[in-house]
Amino acid sequence: MRDPKTLRSNKWFHGDQYEHLARRAWLRSEGLGDAAFDGRPVIGICNSWSELTNCNAHLRQVAEAVKRGVWAAGGVPLEFPTISLGEMFMKPTTMLFRNLMSMDVEESITANPIDGVVLLCGCDKTTPAQLMGAASANIPSIMVTGGPMLSGRWHGRPLGSGTDGRKLFEDLRAGRIGEEQWAEVEGCISRSAGHCTVMGTASTMASMAESLGMTLPGGAAIPAVDSRRYQLAEASGRRIVDMVHEDLKPSRILSREAFENAVRTDMAIGGSTNAVVHLLAIAGRAGVELSLDDFDRISRDTPYIADIKPSGQYLMEDFFYAGGLPSVMRELRPLIHGEALTVTGRTMAEELQGVEVRNREVIRSLDAPLNPEGGTAILYGSLAPDGAVIKQTAASPHLLRHRGKACVFERYDALRARIEDDDLEVDENTVLVLQNAGPLGGPGFPEWGHLPIPGKLLKAGVNDIVRVSDARMSGTSFGTDVLHVSPEAAVGGPLGAVRTGDEIELDVPARRIELRVEESEIRRRLAERPPQRPHYRRGYGKLFLDQVTQAHLGCDFRFLAREPEENGGRASVS
Repeated sequence: MRDPKTLRSNKWFHGDQYEHLARRAWLRSEGLGDAAFDGRPVIGICNSWSELTNCNAHLRQVAEAVKRGVWAAGGVPLEFPTISLGEMFMKPTTMLFRNLMSMDVEESITANPIDGVVLLCGCDKTTPAQLMGAASANIPSIMVTGGPMLSGRWHGRPLGSGTDGRKLFEDLRAGRIGEEQWAEVEGCISRSAGHCTVMGTASTMASMAESLGMTLPGGAAIPAVDSRRYQLAEASGRRIVDMVHEDLKPSRILSREAFENAVRTDMAIGGSTNAVVHLLAIAGRAGVELSLDDFDRISRDTPYIADIKPSGQYLMEDFFYAGGLPSVMRELRPLIHGEALTVTGRTMAEELQGVEVRNREVIRSLDAPLNPEGGTAILYGSLAPDGAVIKQTAASPHLLRHRGKACVFERYDALRARIEDDDLEVDENTVLVLQNAGPLGGPGFPEWGHLPIPGKLLKAGVNDIVRVSDARMSGTSFGTDVLHVSPEAAVGGPLGAVRTGDEIELDVPARRIELRVEESEIRRRLAERPPQRPHYRRGYGKLFLDQVTQAHLGCDFRFLAREPEENGGRASVS
């Protein structure tokens, strides 16, 4: 047990100055009594609840469960809000505001009398933003994710929010279903609060939080409305009090070994390509060196074993009943760093003892994987000197090696305006290219990378073509999409030199993406490109444009990354 005088909160409440009395009085105005000031740890509950973030709309109830645990363990819970990032509603993209939310989280923690913090998240960017902020603040922290919504069901078939909605929209565009059926889908595809019930970015990042050791084991896949999520929240409230007494901070948990475990787990579950940019950013805040080459190296010798949409066929509910993330990591035990510490105070190896797989159709063994390599592949070449990503397990096998002529769009609105044009010169061999959709070009790195199949091809029965962009795509998406091309077109990357009719070669097994144009011609074209006009001239938007890094570096702000040092490179707040 820590001496109460060593707690951060002690400096706010105990002393002989006027402000000490005033701070106690202000909390008494909320109905708190002497127990709030008798040396108990003050636990902040960082809540990203918002009615504009449907994935997080139940977090008020989750917070109440956390409070029960904190009080029971002898702490004082104080809930506070931060901005929330709702993927469905925010324009131009929630990714524009991930770094802003991370700063909000960090500053809210460090500026207040908080000894430990419970992070409540759910939707795609809320999870990495909170982890980034907590890594920077570096006080005892534990995360409780919101969990996936209940699976939909339509005409006897299960529906995964995001993935199946996109597939059915293509059926609508192709005339395979009608408006009445489309309206039925709208009414049943999202049945509860919680994030998408496929291995999209929200489910992936919840899994990354667990594999990093920042959550209690088994929490990532519990459905949002399942009573076990509230039990987990209460247990997390109890545990954070002990973490404060143990002085167990993120800097002890977010090690190089923890990040390698997370990357390996991401590959095994066929996780969202967005996990790449988020893990790079979190590692940067933790002072841990991590690069695209680490993702590629780990992907090559990590089998894909979790049969979850969009790469597979099952949903997150099925994944939970099959054993969830602990069962996947138990299968990966020969490949992961068992000595990595977790928020329980025990090692990952200790947490995985006795874990079993309950359904081998959902979670395969290493000896009988769905794919011998991981879900995400890293590509390099003349089109992506600093790298690009592709979810190879959600791509069409016959397109993983492909040559085709480019059909180029300089802006996303131009693509949307022409995609249904029957005169568009495309066929099944075309490589659809979108420029100016990266961190600066978008702006904000929007999820435009799952480029729509031209209407004339859909009607002809073509359901996938190679698509290349400097954008991201939703983790619920699928298809042969080359994403995160770096450097982006807006900063002079080779993608900006591609013209309609140029030949592009994709070779995923060889990890290559090439523009078959002479290097001198590429340089000439780039020199002729007009300069990019800034999207913002003031406010946060200008800060983003001035400070954001490229995709292969995590798209964090340059001034927020922590330099790795021999002692871990992390300063504790006081």
